[in-house]
Amino acid sequence: MSAGGPDLFVICKSCGSEVSPYITECPYCGNRLRKRAPKLDRSGRVAERRLRPPKPALSRLRPGEIPGIRAELRPYASILLVLAGVAGALVWRTSLVSLDQIAIFDKLGSQWWKLVTAAFTYDNAGLAFAVLGTVAIFGCLLERRRGPLAVLSIFGVGAIAGLGMAVLIYPHPVALSGNGGAMALLGAWSTPHLVALSRREGTDADMIATVVIALVVLLMPLAAPAASWVAGGVGLALGLLMGVPLAMSSAD
Repeated sequence: MSAGGPDLFVICKSCGSEVSPYITECPYCGNRLRKRAPKLDRSGRVAERRLRPPKPALSRLRPGEIPGIRAELRPYASILLVLAGVAGALVWRTSLVSLDQIAIFDKLGSQWWKLVTAAFTYDNAGLAFAVLGTVAIFGCLLERRRGPLAVLSIFGVGAIAGLGMAVLIYPHPVALSGNGGAMALLGAWSTPHLVALSRREGTDADMIATVVIALVVLLMPLAAPAASWVAGGVGLALGLLMGVPLAMSSAD
């Protein structure tokens, strides 16, 4: 066989005989060599057909999505909580409802639902800005990693439990705002980073700014007495506790 020339023969795998490369069956034993006669290229060599690798199947792109990069989902739960707070800050200023109908100004009695409405009620612009800003920041950070259900659950537990504890402690409680829920979101987001720091592992979170925000919200009762100290403290404690499973899942 000359270099670069066509193959003069092939070996039959059944009987070992040398046969022509252009036939489909061995003339000596009848063994099937190939399904069809091979095609020849311009130089007379057998041109084997190469199979193309299958193209990867990609799902259809969503609006605003770049090929190969999935667009981030909007933090709908965090946006909903902020909008509900804005509505609660404005609705009692209209003729629809009065402030004492949705906020807590005494023992609840049968009006237990005020634990929910009071969490979205604000009588002070500075209080609303601090609390809703905290909800927006840490709600979005949590929702990006844990989803909307986690944000709604953590906020709800922190806000309702905080207001409920304030009602139990004070003989004539005055409480409103979602400062307990905001502190719960902040605490739940902070726990994995605090665990990483305790293990002397690095973290890219700005914990100094987080502490400053927490202090601002916790000290808001100085400027807005209706924002309960108890609600904020209970919310922070519950948030740190609920952040433990998040820290464990992050470690895995």
